[in-house]
Amino acid sequence: MKLPVSILCAFAAAATFSVAAHAETAKTELVKPDLAKGSAAYGQVCVACHAADGNSTTPENPKLAAQHPEYLAKQLKEFKSGKRDNAIMKGFAAGLSDEDMTNISHWLADQKAKDGFASEKDLVRMGERIYRGGIADRQIAACAGCHSPNGAGIPAQYPRLAGQHATYTVNQLNAFRSGARKNSVEMTGVAAKMNDVEIKAVSDYIAGLR
Repeated sequence: MKLPVSILCAFAAAATFSVAAHAETAKTELVKPDLAKGSAAYGQVCVACHAADGNSTTPENPKLAAQHPEYLAKQLKEFKSGKRDNAIMKGFAAGLSDEDMTNISHWLADQKAKDGFASEKDLVRMGERIYRGGIADRQIAACAGCHSPNGAGIPAQYPRLAGQHATYTVNQLNAFRSGARKNSVEMTGVAAKMNDVEIKAVSDYIAGLR
Protein backbone atom coordinates (compact mmCIF):
# COMPACT_ATOMS: atom_id res chain seq x y z
CA MET A 1 0.00 0.00 0.00
CA LYS A 2 1.35 3.40 -0.97
CA LEU A 3 1.42 5.86 1.93
CA PRO A 4 0.31 9.48 1.47
CA VAL A 5 3.10 12.01 0.99
CA SER A 6 2.14 13.82 4.21
CA ILE A 7 2.67 10.67 6.28
CA LEU A 8 5.98 9.93 4.59
CA CYS A 9 7.12 13.49 5.34
CA ALA A 10 6.12 13.06 8.99
CA PHE A 11 8.14 9.85 9.24
CA ALA A 12 11.14 11.56 7.66
CA ALA A 13 10.89 14.53 10.03
CA ALA A 14 10.64 12.24 13.06
CA ALA A 15 13.68 10.25 11.91
CA THR A 16 15.67 13.45 11.42
CA PHE A 17 14.71 14.72 14.88
CA SER A 18 15.69 11.39 16.45
CA VAL A 19 19.10 11.39 14.79
CA ALA A 20 19.71 15.00 15.86
CA ALA A 21 18.67 14.24 19.44
CA HIS A 22 21.01 11.25 19.64
CA ALA A 23 23.84 13.32 18.18
CA GLU A 24 23.32 16.05 20.77
CA THR A 25 23.24 13.49 23.59
CA ALA A 26 26.43 11.86 22.32
CA LYS A 27 28.11 15.26 22.11
CA THR A 28 27.13 16.06 25.69
CA GLU A 29 28.36 12.70 26.96
CA LEU A 30 31.81 13.35 25.48
CA VAL A 31 32.25 16.25 27.92
CA LYS A 32 33.08 14.63 31.25
CA PRO A 33 32.26 16.72 34.32
CA ASP A 34 35.07 18.11 36.47
CA LEU A 35 33.50 19.09 39.79
CA ALA A 36 36.51 21.07 40.96
CA LYS A 37 36.40 23.23 37.85
CA GLY A 38 32.64 23.45 38.19
CA SER A 39 32.96 24.75 41.73
CA ALA A 40 35.55 27.33 40.67
CA ALA A 41 33.49 28.53 37.70
CA TYR A 42 30.35 28.69 39.81
CA GLY A 43 32.17 30.81 42.39
CA GLN A 44 33.24 33.25 39.71
CA VAL A 45 29.97 33.52 37.76
CA CYS A 46 26.92 32.32 39.70
CA VAL A 47 27.44 32.65 43.43
CA ALA A 48 26.24 36.26 43.80
CA CYS A 49 22.69 35.40 42.73
CA HIS A 50 22.35 31.72 43.65
CA ALA A 51 24.35 31.54 46.94
CA ALA A 52 27.50 29.60 47.73
CA ASP A 53 25.80 26.19 47.76
CA GLY A 54 23.15 26.79 45.09
CA ASN A 55 20.39 27.42 47.63
CA SER A 56 19.45 30.96 46.66
CA THR A 57 18.01 33.06 49.48
CA THR A 58 16.50 35.60 47.05
CA PRO A 59 12.91 34.63 46.13
CA GLU A 60 13.29 35.88 42.56
CA ASN A 61 16.38 33.74 41.92
CA PRO A 62 15.93 29.98 41.67
CA LYS A 63 17.44 27.40 43.98
CA LEU A 64 19.75 25.29 41.81
CA ALA A 65 21.19 22.80 44.32
CA ALA A 66 20.40 19.14 43.50
CA GLN A 67 18.89 20.07 40.14
CA HIS A 68 19.32 17.59 37.28
CA PRO A 69 22.59 18.48 35.54
CA GLU A 70 21.26 17.85 32.04
CA TYR A 71 18.40 20.27 32.68
CA LEU A 72 20.74 22.93 34.05
CA ALA A 73 23.12 22.60 31.10
CA LYS A 74 20.20 22.86 28.68
CA GLN A 75 19.00 26.08 30.30
CA LEU A 76 22.48 27.62 30.21
CA LYS A 77 22.82 26.79 26.53
CA GLU A 78 19.43 28.32 25.81
CA PHE A 79 20.28 31.48 27.75
CA LYS A 80 23.46 31.73 25.69
CA SER A 81 21.66 31.17 22.38
CA GLY A 82 18.78 33.48 23.29
CA LYS A 83 16.16 30.72 23.07
CA ARG A 84 15.39 31.47 26.71
CA ASP A 85 15.22 35.24 27.06
CA ASN A 86 16.93 36.75 30.10
CA ALA A 87 19.41 39.57 29.57
CA ILE A 88 21.27 38.98 32.84
CA MET A 89 21.63 35.22 32.35
CA LYS A 90 22.54 35.67 28.69
CA GLY A 91 25.41 37.90 29.75
CA PHE A 92 26.74 35.32 32.22
CA ALA A 93 26.19 32.33 29.92
CA ALA A 94 27.84 34.05 26.95
CA GLY A 95 31.28 33.53 28.49
CA LEU A 96 30.75 29.85 29.30
CA SER A 97 31.85 26.97 27.08
CA ASP A 98 29.91 23.70 26.88
CA GLU A 99 32.54 22.22 29.18
CA ASP A 100 32.02 25.01 31.72
CA MET A 101 28.26 24.43 31.63
CA THR A 102 28.69 20.69 32.16
CA ASN A 103 31.07 21.22 35.07
CA ILE A 104 28.88 23.82 36.79
CA SER A 105 25.70 21.79 36.28
CA HIS A 106 27.18 18.61 37.73
CA TRP A 107 28.69 20.49 40.67
CA LEU A 108 25.28 22.00 41.45
CA ALA A 109 23.61 18.59 41.14
CA ASP A 110 26.02 17.36 43.80
CA GLN A 111 24.95 20.02 46.32
CA LYS A 112 22.32 19.33 48.97
CA ALA A 113 19.03 21.14 48.45
CA LYS A 114 17.51 22.97 51.40
CA ASP A 115 13.82 22.55 52.16
CA GLY A 116 11.38 25.35 51.45
CA PHE A 117 7.96 25.95 52.94
CA ALA A 118 4.42 26.86 51.89
CA SER A 119 3.06 30.08 53.37
CA GLU A 120 -0.38 30.55 51.79
CA LYS A 121 -2.52 28.40 54.09
CA ASP A 122 -5.75 29.35 52.33
CA LEU A 123 -4.40 28.28 48.94
CA VAL A 124 -2.18 25.31 49.68
CA ARG A 125 -5.02 22.77 49.37
CA MET A 126 -5.91 24.12 45.95
CA GLY A 127 -2.25 23.96 45.00
CA GLU A 128 -2.04 20.34 46.10
CA ARG A 129 -5.11 19.40 44.04
CA ILE A 130 -3.68 21.04 40.93
CA TYR A 131 -0.21 19.61 41.44
CA ARG A 132 -1.44 16.08 42.03
CA GLY A 133 -4.56 15.91 39.88
CA GLY A 134 -4.56 18.85 37.49
CA ILE A 135 -7.86 20.47 36.50
CA ALA A 136 -9.67 17.93 34.36
CA ASP A 137 -12.53 20.08 33.08
CA ARG A 138 -10.02 22.56 31.60
CA GLN A 139 -7.56 19.91 30.46
CA ILE A 140 -4.81 21.13 32.75
CA ALA A 141 -2.39 18.27 33.35
CA ALA A 142 -1.23 17.33 36.84
CA CYS A 143 2.24 18.70 37.61
CA ALA A 144 3.12 15.40 39.30
CA GLY A 145 2.96 13.59 35.97
CA CYS A 146 6.20 15.22 34.82
CA HIS A 147 7.72 16.53 38.03
CA SER A 148 6.84 13.48 40.20
CA PRO A 149 4.60 13.45 43.31
CA ASN A 150 7.41 14.64 45.59
CA GLY A 151 8.76 17.26 43.17
CA ALA A 152 11.92 15.32 42.30
CA GLY A 153 11.28 15.63 38.57
CA ILE A 154 12.32 13.24 35.82
CA PRO A 155 16.09 13.50 35.19
CA ALA A 156 17.17 15.15 31.92
CA GLN A 157 13.59 15.90 30.90
CA TYR A 158 11.75 17.72 33.68
CA PRO A 159 13.32 19.78 36.48
CA ARG A 160 13.27 19.16 40.17
CA LEU A 161 10.75 21.55 41.77
CA ALA A 162 10.62 20.58 45.45
CA GLY A 163 11.36 23.52 47.74
CA GLN A 164 11.68 26.06 44.95
CA HIS A 165 10.86 29.66 45.84
CA ALA A 166 7.17 30.32 45.21
CA THR A 167 7.96 33.78 43.82
CA TYR A 168 10.31 32.31 41.22
CA THR A 169 7.78 29.64 40.19
CA VAL A 170 5.00 32.24 39.89
CA ASN A 171 7.25 34.37 37.68
CA GLN A 172 8.12 31.45 35.41
CA LEU A 173 4.50 30.29 35.04
CA ASN A 174 3.49 33.86 34.20
CA ALA A 175 6.30 34.04 31.65
CA PHE A 176 5.16 30.77 30.03
CA ARG A 177 1.56 32.00 30.04
CA SER A 178 2.38 35.32 28.40
CA GLY A 179 4.74 33.79 25.87
CA ALA A 180 7.76 35.65 27.27
CA ARG A 181 9.42 32.31 28.02
CA LYS A 182 9.39 30.17 24.91
CA ASN A 183 11.62 27.18 25.62
CA SER A 184 8.96 24.63 26.66
CA VAL A 185 5.90 23.99 24.52
CA GLU A 186 4.45 21.75 27.25
CA MET A 187 4.70 24.40 29.95
CA THR A 188 3.33 27.12 27.69
CA GLY A 189 0.29 24.93 27.05
CA VAL A 190 -0.28 24.25 30.75
CA ALA A 191 0.27 27.81 32.00
CA ALA A 192 -1.94 29.30 29.28
CA LYS A 193 -4.97 27.67 30.90
CA MET A 194 -4.24 28.74 34.49
CA ASN A 195 -5.45 31.88 36.25
CA ASP A 196 -3.50 33.99 38.74
CA VAL A 197 -4.92 32.30 41.83
CA GLU A 198 -4.17 28.81 40.51
CA ILE A 199 -0.61 29.80 39.62
CA LYS A 200 -0.06 31.26 43.07
CA ALA A 201 -1.58 28.22 44.78
CA VAL A 202 0.44 25.59 42.93
CA SER A 203 3.66 27.63 43.30
CA ASP A 204 3.19 27.84 47.05
CA TYR A 205 2.47 24.13 47.29
CA ILE A 206 5.67 23.38 45.33
CA ALA A 207 7.67 25.51 47.76
CA GLY A 208 6.65 23.18 50.59
CA LEU A 209 7.30 19.92 48.76
CA ARG A 210 10.08 17.74 50.15
